Amino acid sequence: MSDRGTSPNQRTTARAEAGEVLPQWAIELARPLVGFISRLFWQLQQKGTENIPLNGGLIIASNHQAYLDPFLLSLPIKRPIRFLAWNVAFEWPLVGKLMSLLGAWPLQLEGSDPAAIRRSLQWLRDGGAMVIFPEGQRARPDGSMLRFKAGAARIALEAGVPILPVTIRGASRVWPSTRWFPRPGEIEIIYHPLHHIAQRPGEEPRACALRESEKLAAVIGSAL
Repeated sequence: MSDRGTSPNQRTTARAEAGEVLPQWAIELARPLVGFISRLFWQLQQKGTENIPLNGGLIIASNHQAYLDPFLLSLPIKRPIRFLAWNVAFEWPLVGKLMSLLGAWPLQLEGSDPAAIRRSLQWLRDGGAMVIFPEGQRARPDGSMLRFKAGAARIALEAGVPILPVTIRGASRVWPSTRWFPRPGEIEIIYHPLHHIAQRPGEEPRACALRESEKLAAVIGSAL
């Protein structure tokens, strides 16, 4: 099929969705090595890992400080994971390919992206786990959070799955946006108790998602 008549965003999404994902056994083999490097260079600490469910549909919602975040927060989550990531990032050399191999799915941040949402809902309803960064992009240089978008809460509500709130601390100092590569430092990741979306009687789904997103941001921000 020709690319004629399709937008750059659509072509990027199509290529990313067609990409291969590493088999789970390969990811499990790499996990100890990534963990060792993370503890060696960034003194990685993980707290609250007992709050991570072993099975069932789950959204992992975290603040976003650095490109390292998806890899580090998924270390103790030993099950297949998918990530919703900015579709433009799949065009970046090396990073885009690595994201696809690790199970990232492209999401258009400009406007709605119904195909990505449908795919995510199916994955969650089938018992899968998915990482979403509600800020939509990396936080401010000082690590403080941007306003949360309502997508994670809306998807959780529609799929009927809980949210695992995660706080990442120190990653913005290890890999600030002004640097090409990370530097040694300290990173701490906190896994909070599960958050269940509660829709009030007569409440519209959009209003519920906005309200629950604020609660989610308060939980995640409380550990910064």
